[in-house]
Amino acid sequence: MSLFSKIKGCLAFIFYVLNTVFWTIPILVFSIVKLIPIGLFQKGCSHILDNCATGWISVNTVVESIFHPMRIHITGDQQFSEQEWYMVIANHQSWVDILILQRVFNRKIPFLKFFLKQELIFVPVLGLAWWALDFPFMRRYSSAELRKNPKLKGKDIEITRKACEKFKTKPVSIMNFVEGTRFTQAKHDKQQSTFKHLLKPKAGGMAFALSAMGEHIHKLVDVTIYYPNDVPSYWQYICGALNDVHVHVSISDIPQAMRGDYLTDREFKISFQEQLNQIWLNKDKQLQILADKVNHKV
Repeated sequence: MSLFSKIKGCLAFIFYVLNTVFWTIPILVFSIVKLIPIGLFQKGCSHILDNCATGWISVNTVVESIFHPMRIHITGDQQFSEQEWYMVIANHQSWVDILILQRVFNRKIPFLKFFLKQELIFVPVLGLAWWALDFPFMRRYSSAELRKNPKLKGKDIEITRKACEKFKTKPVSIMNFVEGTRFTQAKHDKQQSTFKHLLKPKAGGMAFALSAMGEHIHKLVDVTIYYPNDVPSYWQYICGALNDVHVHVSISDIPQAMRGDYLTDREFKISFQEQLNQIWLNKDKQLQILADKVNHKV
């Protein structure tokens, strides 16, 4: 990486930080005002908060176009609406995935709300912004923790339900990386994943979110992200190392067969896992198609 690229990366990072701080201030102010227990008032604040977040992403896109422009090749479905409720799922390889998704869907669908690990609330500035924007913070309990304290069983599910209750009053896009972690070859080998390009999908979070949202959410947006060369780190990305990324989008109705009691209905649980595995099998094939296309094999 050249010195010029590193300088551009540093400048881009400074502008990203300044933009984040600029938008976080009104986001925090309106999030405090939103605590006033008046339904119509809270709904209005939610709209303002999401508009602030949209502006945040829009300015980030301008920074990107100046300091590290890249081409996003989008294929598949592109009929979106900001008045629709969406469940968005995608494969996960890098923190850059989030920036790609935000750029692809900004001002096309409702602002993306990610399920985040509880520890991320302590990220300076961003953690507060995510909290103010009602991003659900999740804590997954290990088998050892559950054995030690059985009362913890179902706590993560309850958190999911409470978070999704907030999303019923206005259109929202719930984002879920169902692999649960970023793909690496080491993780793939350790899992002995049956997929060539993917880790095994974890069905619980998606199933609980669909159950909590009920009939409010009925569109599934399946996103496949493919990096033609090496998967970039955030630093490589802002230094301009990423020239092209391919994104395939598939929109479908969420079938009734994917709605049910994942916690207590074993038959539904198995069925849901099978349906998600089929989606993941199709995604694995799509990644191979994109790889072959880029390498001029088809």
